[in-house]
Formats: sequence, C-alpha cells, structure tokens
Amino acid sequence: MKEIANGVWPVMITPFTEDNKIDYDAVLQIIEWYDKMGVTGIFAVCQSSEMFFLNKEERLQLAKFVIDNTPKHIGVVVSGHVAERPEDQVREAQAIIDAGADSYVFISNQFAKEGESEDVAKKSIEYLTSNIQAESFGIYECPYPYKRIVSPELLKWCAETGKFSFLKDTCCDLDMIQAKCEAVKGTPLKIFNANGATLLRSLQMGCAGYSGVMANFHADLYAWLCVNYTKEPEKAEKLMNFLGSASTIECQIYPVNAKYHMQLEGLNMTLMTRTRSAEELTGSKRLEIEQYRATTQMFREYFFG
Repeated sequence: MKEIANGVWPVMITPFTEDNKIDYDAVLQIIEWYDKMGVTGIFAVCQSSEMFFLNKEERLQLAKFVIDNTPKHIGVVVSGHVAERPEDQVREAQAIIDAGADSYVFISNQFAKEGESEDVAKKSIEYLTSNIQAESFGIYECPYPYKRIVSPELLKWCAETGKFSFLKDTCCDLDMIQAKCEAVKGTPLKIFNANGATLLRSLQMGCAGYSGVMANFHADLYAWLCVNYTKEPEKAEKLMNFLGSASTIECQIYPVNAKYHMQLEGLNMTLMTRTRSAEELTGSKRLEIEQYRATTQMFREYFFG
C-alpha cells in the first residue's frame, strides 16, 4: 500500500469556462498553485469539485487530468463516488484506480441510506472492497446528500482490513476525533480533519493533517501549522486563532468566493460554478474577500518573512 503522507490535502475546486465546460487550463493553474502553497496531496473529484454536478465522463476525465498533471512529490486521492447502483460504483471506482490514483475515496453516505445501521454500511464496504482491485481506499464523511459520520468502531474495523489509508473527517467533534485516532492507532489509516477550528487540537491527538475547504484560500498557512505545531507551539496557537476565525468565510458563497480569491492570487479562471450563481458575489462580498486576503498576507509575512 502506498503511504498517504501527512500534511495538507486540499479539496480541489473545478473551474469552468463561460460555456460551462471544465476549464483544464485553469485546473493546471490550480495544481501549480497548490504546489506553490506546499501541499502534500490533492483530493480531487470531491464535493468541492462539484462531483454531483459532473457526469460520469467528466468525473473520469477530470480525475485522469489531475493525476497526470500533478507533480510526483504530491499525492492524489480521488472520489467521484456518486453512482446509485453498486455495480456502477465498482466500475467507476476501478476506472479511477486504473488511472493511477493513490487511493479511491468512498463517500460514507453511499454505504447505507439515512437511518440504516452500520451493519448495512459494513456489508456495502465489504462488497465494494472485494470487487474493486486497489491497494488503497479512503472514506469521506461528505455532508451531501446527508452526513454519515463513521463511528470509531466501524473505522477500526476498516483500518484493520489493511485496505484503508485515508479518512476525511467532518465530525467537528474533538471527543469523537480522539476516539477515532485511538481506534486507528498502529494501522495504515490516517485521519485528515476537515474542520479548521479544531485542527490544532486534532493534530495533537494524532490526526495526520488537514483536508478541507480553506486550503483553497491559504493552504500555505495550514501547511506551516501541520509541520511546525510541535516545534513552535506559541506561534501555532496564534496561527490557529486566525485560521479558526477565518474559516467562517466558508459560509459565504462557496465555491464562488474561493474562485474569486484564486483570481486575486493571479489564477486565470471564471467565477462560473454549477452549484451557485456568480451574481451572488455582490460588491460588498467581493470586498470581504479582498480584505480577507489582505489579512492573510499579513500572516504570511509574519510566518514566512
């Protein structure tokens, strides 16, 4: 099994042209920006990628492009786990694995319907992992269409199969995170917290890093925290206070606001998305992002000189 490295794994957004096609020139710019920001890996074809609004061909083509164009020192995990029929899930997952993904990431709410037990979820996991030829799998606690948090008990079972290496955790609960870290101790499965406010505490508990929305704004600051939180604890606390409060920008008009922020960073892309209208980003909201980026620059100067 290829090891999933500790650090920052951004949930990659998908840029679109004005005529609603995937803008691969802009995808390449995002990959280059992630590299500049010092990320460890990329989580492609996820909810931030608008995977529920991409067709099967687009999901596979996007996955292949990211895999083929990401520098070798950066890992790539991929989801796209949206098909309804299990046999289609197997077929689509295998295509992505065959394209060269380091790990195929399942969506936890696809294991069972809302209200169904973890026994049902476990049977689904057994079916999928038995029928997909892969060295490594992951799980993402995606909030859409409903959020299914994986219990520490089920996570321990997954980890002990030896087939799982990645969890994008969205529980936002430090007690639950602690229990999950203890459940996977000594196994290849690594937990990446998606929640900015709890990140520092979760790293101290044993989480491997960050995989969340805010890496589309200032991944470099998250990368610094993941590397230096034990070496420079006082600076880490100061940075965490900023990152935690700054993460509330996610509630603005995501992913439109992330695309606008990337424009300010010098990336050439439209504000087009398939989930939100760019018109929602009013003049005052643009100003908020501009001020937000200016504040980020102050922290960059403090931490990087």
